[in-house]
Amino acid sequence: MTPQRRPGAGTEAELPEYAGQYRLESCLGSGGMGVVHLARSTSGLKLAVKVVHAEFARDPEFRGRFRQEVAAARRVSGAFTAPVVDADPEAERPWMATLFIPGPTLSQYVKRNGPMPAAQVRRLMAGLAEALRDIHRVGVVHRDLKPSNVLLAEDGPKVIDFGISRPKDSELRTETGKLIGTPPFMAPEQFRRPREVGPAADIFALGSVLVHAATGRGPFDSDSPYVVAYQVVHDEPDLTGVPETLAPLVLRCLAKEPEDRPTPDELMRELRSVAASYDTQAFIPAQRTGDDASARESAGADPVVEPASRRRFGKRAVRAALAGGALALALGGVLTGLLWPGGDGGPAVHRGSAPAAAARFSAWRAKPAGTGSGMPQCVYGAGAVLCFRSGLAYALDPANGRLRWRRSVAGERTSDAPAFSGGLLVLPTDGGRRVVALDPASGTPRWQRDMPAHTRGMRFTPDMLLVTGADGTVTGVSGASGRTAWHRRVAGPGVPELASYDGDPLVYAVGTDADGTHTLINAVAAGTGAARWKARLAGMLQPIGSQGGSLFLLSVDPGSGDADGVVRYTPATKAVRRIALSVPLTAPQAAVRGDVVHLLATGGSLDALDLGTGKRLWHTETSVSRGSAPVASAGEVYFTAPDGRLLAVDARDGSLVGQTPPRLGANAGEVAAVLPAPLLVGSRVYATSPDGSVFALDGSDPKSW
Repeated sequence: MTPQRRPGAGTEAELPEYAGQYRLESCLGSGGMGVVHLARSTSGLKLAVKVVHAEFARDPEFRGRFRQEVAAARRVSGAFTAPVVDADPEAERPWMATLFIPGPTLSQYVKRNGPMPAAQVRRLMAGLAEALRDIHRVGVVHRDLKPSNVLLAEDGPKVIDFGISRPKDSELRTETGKLIGTPPFMAPEQFRRPREVGPAADIFALGSVLVHAATGRGPFDSDSPYVVAYQVVHDEPDLTGVPETLAPLVLRCLAKEPEDRPTPDELMRELRSVAASYDTQAFIPAQRTGDDASARESAGADPVVEPASRRRFGKRAVRAALAGGALALALGGVLTGLLWPGGDGGPAVHRGSAPAAAARFSAWRAKPAGTGSGMPQCVYGAGAVLCFRSGLAYALDPANGRLRWRRSVAGERTSDAPAFSGGLLVLPTDGGRRVVALDPASGTPRWQRDMPAHTRGMRFTPDMLLVTGADGTVTGVSGASGRTAWHRRVAGPGVPELASYDGDPLVYAVGTDADGTHTLINAVAAGTGAARWKARLAGMLQPIGSQGGSLFLLSVDPGSGDADGVVRYTPATKAVRRIALSVPLTAPQAAVRGDVVHLLATGGSLDALDLGTGKRLWHTETSVSRGSAPVASAGEVYFTAPDGRLLAVDARDGSLVGQTPPRLGANAGEVAAVLPAPLLVGSRVYATSPDGSVFALDGSDPKSW
């Protein structure tokens, strides 16, 4: 491959072909300290890779700063920063790779579209406050928060570029007399005593950023950085044009003394009392028309992305990002997954009878489980939303969220989700070593059973609990009584993995050869264990759903573990149809509806594949890292984000049609083993969030969320 070239002479005339293992596909832009490239990871994730300029790579002091940037970025965790994928600050040309997220910077947005509407300014303020909370809680001070370091992704603002951030325990210190930062967005103490800058400096910068978003200018404006510095230290800010409801909060952020500024948590509490609501309109700017748009295109600039009545994730957003947002993304930021998708329960779709329809359904939110940690895990059954969290089981009225009963369940909580089986709420506890069944109407215990020490897995059907032993046997336990109904050995390699799906009376025991070349599938009747059919299919396959008498499976590369295709097997005809993925996906979770499979990968990509036609219908980047399993209806695909948002995507084209506000709660830094999928019951969607709440929304009208 011929090295990439760019205009100009010098050490940067030829750009590197690789940064570590990542092949650099194209140059997105150049900053003062490095060049930013578009690249892809082995699994197909789009990355923005920053490679340090050669002259700085030879400077030991700069290398120390770059190491500090990488360390600070990796320490940060939150829903409003962007993930660092990999980095090598010791390379000949130091580099850092971050997840590519489409979207313009705040600076670009305001330049193209003018000031933001008041509702968007409030939403921006809330997002940035949460981002700073996450940054500060790990002991990092950003020190350079400004409009060009705020990326307006479609799911909310991302704080980026930790190039001059400083952990409190850092060995690096600001040199005497050297100012580091951007004057219009620096706090007074950064000019007066730069060695003593703390988290409150970021709050001051937040105030300046919000003034810029609301008015198109800063609270202290001058062509001279020296005049700006004097104004920051001595003058009162100009808040003309800032929405009246937000001006008092912004003024507090811009207090001269650090101790007079609010903390991020105080800001979020104050914002809850502001009479404005989050809206779901994207930050993507409006399409220019007429001469303005023609002039931009004739000048070679990318046209601004056209908004629709719904927010879009698609190709137009990527085009907007290539116009400049990706450059800012690559300069820093990290989102460490707060919650891991777990369990093998698959999408929580309930096709049984929905709650009794009222004249008009009103959305509700409930938090009945006290002060415990973790997201509630819920199932629908017996006309109730049945949940388990922090050792508490409870039932909610699906129409209004009222608590029907609550009961403490002894035993350490497990990551296995509760189930509705045999007409009872069945709860695995003590790491799966014990199972307890409760009456869904009262919470009264009906039976409990200790699991054998050699248990390797459990699976629930509407009537049975299926237990896999280390010896390859499967035991069927009645969900209604807790008594053993059948016991049999399943032929195949190793210990079989069990899969079952709503509306399907069969259970699938799946085992793969040691070399990953073939997969053996045994289909048995859930109620009796009787064999129904057996198939040996090529490749390493994992079942993901069943529809219309066909079994759908994910094809996995034995070497990398990434998904490389989707398979539909129809036992009646022994027909096999495969669709190869154009880009391998890391740990995707699936929803199957009809012949269409929706795959949400760990990195946030969402694909729709039609196994009837053998074609991919659409692909979109959601920027939701490690989301829940998706759930599909006729019109939408729903999934939950780690920060507690419920998102709805149009099943026809992948555009975002609605999302709820994030709800992280007080224990946002904890890592949960399972991110529960939403429940779809009729036209209602029930979901949970890390703050412990359970909420219900009208799934037929996600734009109203």
